[in-house]
Amino acid sequence: MSQAPPAERTPTPAQTDAPAPRPARLFPLLATFGLIAFCMASTVWWGPALFRSPGWSLPDDLWATLAAAQRLAHGNIAGLYTPPTRLVTFPGAAVILVPIVAVTDAAGLSLQVQNAHNLHPAVWLLAGPYEVALSAVALFAADALAARLGTSLPKRAALAAAGAVALWNVSGRWGHPEDAVAVGLLLYAILALSKSRTGRAAWLTGAAISVQPLVLLAVPFLVVLIEPRRLAGFLARAAAPAAVLLGAAAAANWSATVKAVTSQPNWVTVDQATPWAYLSPHTGSGQTIAAGPARVLAILVACGCALLMGRRWRSARKAPEWSQAILLQVLWWAAVALALRSVFEPVMVAYYLWPPLAVALIAASRSWSRLIPASVAAMALTLVSQLTWRGPWSWWAPMVAVLGLTLFFARVPADNPATIPAGATASPAGATASPAGAGASPAGAGQE
Repeated sequence: MSQAPPAERTPTPAQTDAPAPRPARLFPLLATFGLIAFCMASTVWWGPALFRSPGWSLPDDLWATLAAAQRLAHGNIAGLYTPPTRLVTFPGAAVILVPIVAVTDAAGLSLQVQNAHNLHPAVWLLAGPYEVALSAVALFAADALAARLGTSLPKRAALAAAGAVALWNVSGRWGHPEDAVAVGLLLYAILALSKSRTGRAAWLTGAAISVQPLVLLAVPFLVVLIEPRRLAGFLARAAAPAAVLLGAAAAANWSATVKAVTSQPNWVTVDQATPWAYLSPHTGSGQTIAAGPARVLAILVACGCALLMGRRWRSARKAPEWSQAILLQVLWWAAVALALRSVFEPVMVAYYLWPPLAVALIAASRSWSRLIPASVAAMALTLVSQLTWRGPWSWWAPMVAVLGLTLFFARVPADNPATIPAGATASPAGATASPAGAGASPAGAGQE
C-alpha cells in the first residue's frame, strides 16, 4: 500500500519574518590584519632602517600601562598609580592589558623598558599584535554603525581603510589601546541606544568610561535622548564600572589614586604645549601641568551643546528606534564633543586627535562627497600631527584647524531626507518605518 506524499509545509510567520543573516565584518577584519602587519613591520624593520637605529621603533607609552597591568595581575592594586606606571586614567586601561601580561609572564618575558641593553624587547612580539587587535574594536563598531545606516559595501570598505590609517596613530605609533577600546565601546553604546536597548547602552557606556574617561565628553548627547523615567537607571549603570575600579584603587592607595586621577599631569617640556598651558596650574618641579581643570571645561561646553540639541531630539526619546537622520546627527555631535578635548587641552599629544576623527568618518560614510574629503583630511592630519613644532601656537593651531575641517566635511545637514532609506517614512515619533515590515532593513545594512 503506497503512502501519500507528505503535505508541503507552510512557512510559519516566524520563518517568513526571520531577519536576514548578519553580514560578516569582512572589511574591519581585513583592516585589522593589515594594521597589525604594518605596525609590526614598521616597528621591527622599516622604522629602524629609516632612522638608522639599532633598536626597534616602539611605542614607549605602552610599557608604563603594561607595568600597571602586571601589578593588577599580581594583586598589587596599591601600586596601580605609583611609578613606573605613570597611569593617569581610570583602572580599566590596565585591566584590558591583563590577559597579555599573564601570557608574557607565563612565557618568562620581561617588561623591561627598551634601553641600550635591551634594544629588541621580545615582549613586543606578543604585546604589539594584541594591543593593535584590541584597538580594532573601534573599526568593528564603526562598521556596525555604518551597516545600521545602510551604507553601501564600497563605502564601508573605504571607511575601514581610512579608519585603520587613523587608528595607527593611537595604537601602533603611541601605544594607547585604551583610547580605541573606550571609543569603540561608546560607539556600540550609541548603536544599542538607537534601538532602545537602554540597559545594554548603559553598561557599554560604563565600560567605556572605566577604560578612558575621555568618552565623558560624548555622554551628554546620549543622556538627552533617554526617557526621564529611564535616566536614573542609565546613569547608575554607567557609573558603576568606574566606581568599582576606582574605589578598589583608592581603598588600596588613596593619595596616589586621587592625585593621578584629579590632576592628570602632563609633561609640558616633552609634549606639545598649547595656549591653554599659560592658564593651567603647574605641578611638581614645574615641568608638568595639571590637565584636569581644562578637561572639566571641555565637559561643561559639551553639556551645553547637548542641552541645545536635546530640544531638537526630544521626539526620538520615545521612538522604538532612532531614524537614520537622528543617528547621523548624534554621531556627528559626538565627534564634535570628543574634539573639544583637543580644543581646550593645555598639553597635546598627536594621538589625542584620533577619537573625533574615528567618529566623524562614520558620520560621513553615507555619502562619497563627504566620506572622501573627510578621509583625506583625517589621514593627512594623522601623518602631519607626528611632526614636532615647538611653541604654544605653531603645532596646536594647525592641528585644530584641520580637525575642524574634517568635522566640516563630515557634517550632517539637520533633518536631511536623504538620510532616510528609500521606501521608508519617518514616523511622528522620529522612528523609521518600512513598508516591508518592522524587520526590514535597507540594502547593505546588517541587523545588530
